[in-house]
Amino acid sequence: MNVFDYLFETSKNLDKDFLLGTKETASFKKLYNDSLNIASYLNETIGEGKNILLISSNSSFFITAYLGILKSGNTCIPIDFSIEQSNLDYIIDTTESKTIFVDKIAQRKLECSSTINLIDETTHTQLTNNKKHTTNTSTNYLNPIAEIIFTSGSTGKPKGVMISHHNIISNTNSIIEYLKLTSKDIMEVVLPFYYCYGLSLLHTHLKVGGSIVLNNNFMFLGTVINDLKNYNCTGFAGVPSHFQILLKKSQSFKTETFPSLRYATQAGGKLHSVFIDEFTTAFPSKEFYIMYGQTEATARLSYLPPEFIKTKTDSIGKAIPNVELKIVNEKGEITKTNEEGELLARGENIMLGYYKDETATNLTIENGWLHTGDLAKTDKDGFIYIVARKKEILKVRGKRVSPKEIEKVILSVPEVIDCTISGFDDNLLGEAIQATITLNTHHNEVQIKENILQKCAKHLAAHKIPQKFVFKNTIQMSATGKKKC
Repeated sequence: MNVFDYLFETSKNLDKDFLLGTKETASFKKLYNDSLNIASYLNETIGEGKNILLISSNSSFFITAYLGILKSGNTCIPIDFSIEQSNLDYIIDTTESKTIFVDKIAQRKLECSSTINLIDETTHTQLTNNKKHTTNTSTNYLNPIAEIIFTSGSTGKPKGVMISHHNIISNTNSIIEYLKLTSKDIMEVVLPFYYCYGLSLLHTHLKVGGSIVLNNNFMFLGTVINDLKNYNCTGFAGVPSHFQILLKKSQSFKTETFPSLRYATQAGGKLHSVFIDEFTTAFPSKEFYIMYGQTEATARLSYLPPEFIKTKTDSIGKAIPNVELKIVNEKGEITKTNEEGELLARGENIMLGYYKDETATNLTIENGWLHTGDLAKTDKDGFIYIVARKKEILKVRGKRVSPKEIEKVILSVPEVIDCTISGFDDNLLGEAIQATITLNTHHNEVQIKENILQKCAKHLAAHKIPQKFVFKNTIQMSATGKKKC
């Protein structure tokens, strides 16, 4: 089944506003018809089974382009609008994309070949207003891939996670079930839709006939608080840094009552227990869900029910409905209580694989089980605790960051002979980036640091720039000749 038809199964004719806000509103009916017009245009001009990029902040432009691409039987590739030009070029070349939906802000920053069909906001408006188009009403498409979400790979090159229509439908049903979502729910969205966590908010609230409020200005904390109150939001979702900033930087957040707020969800990395305690103490009547997931699992794998937030604070809970989780040791045997091993997952939400990377796919999915790369253990009650990451990837503000990508940029500075990127705990970012640098001779470290920051600012997105620098005179080696971190 095409996920578009699934999402609008009962809501396509609703005049109720799905999108709320001061900048733009849109009803279910309008989003449905506008998306159909986009789908019709794509079917008539490029057919089905093509890869189409979507570069946009959260908006009705993103929503209708995204849904239209899905309905057309093509594959949507949502892209971080702060992406580096080199990574964008890599994705375009790898996916052989010839069509890109792009909003005004991204269009001013990024460069594309003249052979690319750029659909900007003006053209998009013309397409959505064109009532002459008709679209394929079939729910059976030859192309099973709904979207490809690119994440940082261990080599520094982005990896494309292929998510099917069925993956989205399965995970959406599971999330709706454990969060008990209904048409009365209104979610404030501060997470970008190019991120699987953000997309899950779009999917679930479309499906149940709820509503969302888009807030693209999280750093203006007053707007977040006002949205929660003014639009009677019942839900809020964030990564660790969102909660840490609200709790530590806002003067009024913890003194508000938010009478309509029913629950909050947190994923995208570990939120330290001190902040969990602070939030639940400030809002004892609100349900707080700690969740765990991966892009490779469409979005979600586990959740901690709110009633256990005080007794199992550091746990990621248990598997969501229709997902199996197990922890295995190096022999592939299921671990005992409190024994560490790798966390594996199985379910209909697990990705089809990595785009054009059969080797990585076979290493990650074995016998139907997704190897998460995270080390975990269970307690006597079967609750799961993440111990450490097996993979090298860091998570900063909920975004995955490849150390090798940063090291490559810093090593391009002439005075630098070695660089190791690592993560450290940070109260606001969750995990921050440290660069341990060895210089070729004695230099002014202040000036070198400035040169490195300038180089990083030119070639890296802001969240990939190290927050801490450590300078050393020599490279430390182990007995085997390997570099010590």
